[in-house]
Amino acid sequence: MTEYSYIVVFILFQLCFLIQLYFIVVVQSKLAAYKPAEQAVTVFNPVSVIICARNEEHNLQRYLPSVLEQNYPDFEVIVVNDCSSDSSDETLRKLSQCYPHLKTVTITEHARFKHGKKFAVTLGIKAAKNEILLFTDADCEPVSPNWIAKMQRNFRDNTEIVLGYSPYRRAKGLLNAIIRYETFITALNYLSFALSGNPYMGVGRNMAYRKSLFFRNKGFAAHMHIPSGDDDLFVNQNANAGNTAVETEEEAFVYSDAKTLYSAYFKQKIRHQGAGKAYRTEHKRILTLQVLSAVFFYIFLVILIILRAQWWVLLGIFLIRFISQLVIYGKALKQLHYKDLVYGLLFLDIIYYFYVLTLGIVSVFKKKVQWK
Repeated sequence: MTEYSYIVVFILFQLCFLIQLYFIVVVQSKLAAYKPAEQAVTVFNPVSVIICARNEEHNLQRYLPSVLEQNYPDFEVIVVNDCSSDSSDETLRKLSQCYPHLKTVTITEHARFKHGKKFAVTLGIKAAKNEILLFTDADCEPVSPNWIAKMQRNFRDNTEIVLGYSPYRRAKGLLNAIIRYETFITALNYLSFALSGNPYMGVGRNMAYRKSLFFRNKGFAAHMHIPSGDDDLFVNQNANAGNTAVETEEEAFVYSDAKTLYSAYFKQKIRHQGAGKAYRTEHKRILTLQVLSAVFFYIFLVILIILRAQWWVLLGIFLIRFISQLVIYGKALKQLHYKDLVYGLLFLDIIYYFYVLTLGIVSVFKKKVQWK
């Protein structure tokens, strides 16, 4: 490598470092420094909880009671039984006998009409009688009976969207650590950007919005052709600094079990990648810049080590970024109850960014995806 090429690589390495430092110190620190206001729930707006389920018999038996038994005075739970071939209908029938506020919407398979999750969500919303809609999945479990209360308390003034947090349960194995770290970074980003006044996505396992917002903006019409995105694309197209709030208190968490097979996890993430292509151009550029600057930070670092650049300079730059992550990520990991991941932070960070890059490349060539 010529001296000119070496200088170019070194400059690009420093540029990637500065971009990374911006995202860590300026943006992601928003969540690390955020403290939810300690406020009692004084207004109990009627809430409709919507869950779409396809062949989720066992999950409905295991988790749905924790939703139905929420400590909240006025709510209904709508389960959209979407073309299930198991005994979900029987499970829901038995539960409805014990819980009169459970409402079931059943979709039957049609030989000529194939639909995605957005169709099921839309039917659930149409069946809802309340203005505030709270969403989760059949395999999710609220951490407390105050989940509904904590989420709905944010609907004040002009608030139309509330972004919650849904972590995966801790289990043994590298895959579980990777999934939880990816979930952490995703939450760190979308919650921090929302706190910065630039919301760009939410996660359907735990989010809420107004029914009037859905119909005023024609629901999922703009992206109904995309199989995924009933959560993040809807937020991306409808959220702004004035109408979006976040809820990060532990009692508002909704837990679920992570995938146990790499193939299943990869398939899930490929499906999610399809929605990202339809984000606003501004958000696609920001997120792409974040990922590429991290990937090339590591690549250029290795190249410069091989070229025997001044080791103290490389070490200094590397440590500034890593210590910034330790401080800011450490606080956020504690806040989001993932503090065990701090011990593998460097290793997981490298895996995460190269994995996201791989997903992005594969998704370009992957055309057909489905939600179940």
